[in-house]
Amino acid sequence: MIKMKNVYKKYANGVVATNGINIEIDRGEFVYVVGPSGAGKSTFIKMIYREEVPTSGEIIFDKINIAQLKQKEVPQLRRRIGVVFQDFKLLPKLTVYENVAFALEVIEETPENIRKKVTEVLALVGLTKKARMFPNELSGGEQQRVSIARSIVNQPEVVIADEPTGNLDPETSWDIMEVFEKINARGTTIIMATHNKEVVNTIRHRVVAIEGGIITRDEIGGDYGYEQ
Repeated sequence: MIKMKNVYKKYANGVVATNGINIEIDRGEFVYVVGPSGAGKSTFIKMIYREEVPTSGEIIFDKINIAQLKQKEVPQLRRRIGVVFQDFKLLPKLTVYENVAFALEVIEETPENIRKKVTEVLALVGLTKKARMFPNELSGGEQQRVSIARSIVNQPEVVIADEPTGNLDPETSWDIMEVFEKINARGTTIIMATHNKEVVNTIRHRVVAIEGGIITRDEIGGDYGYEQ
């Protein structure tokens, strides 16, 4: 579903974030992207949803070379990809329901479909009873659940998560991982950059390790492999 061919990314300040990466990710996989800080993990995942563009190489998403997309074509790509951030990025003046619904309103879904889809995803992430609350009335874990619900409400084929448990306590992190497991079980591809050693070592999936902008390890059910 996703293929990188000799992907090289050099920033204007001279930093080489990815140095000839080659990888294939199949539909429905759950992939952890691990490695030390500054290794290139964030650049790797940002290039998949076209937040960053490679200096050279190809990134194929379902037969489309997204590195060559025109800017006006990027929104169409992003409708197929959900993104979950470490810092939630919720709109503070909107309720839980409204934050999730907003993702559908911007693509002009019908009110009937919005109600149906938002109700479904809030149930999936366990927030049905919090629908009328505002972000500042929620715990960090609940805010992350809203962020996840917003990322999947349009039924994307891929969910990309950048350190989704980074700001959460250990118990809450496990709860959030249960949500990701449910999403993956429905057939959605999950690509997760993480420093959470316990999660990677306990909930086994494919582990892709990046160091110095190159993939140093790629194995099913591997360990985190780095000191924290």
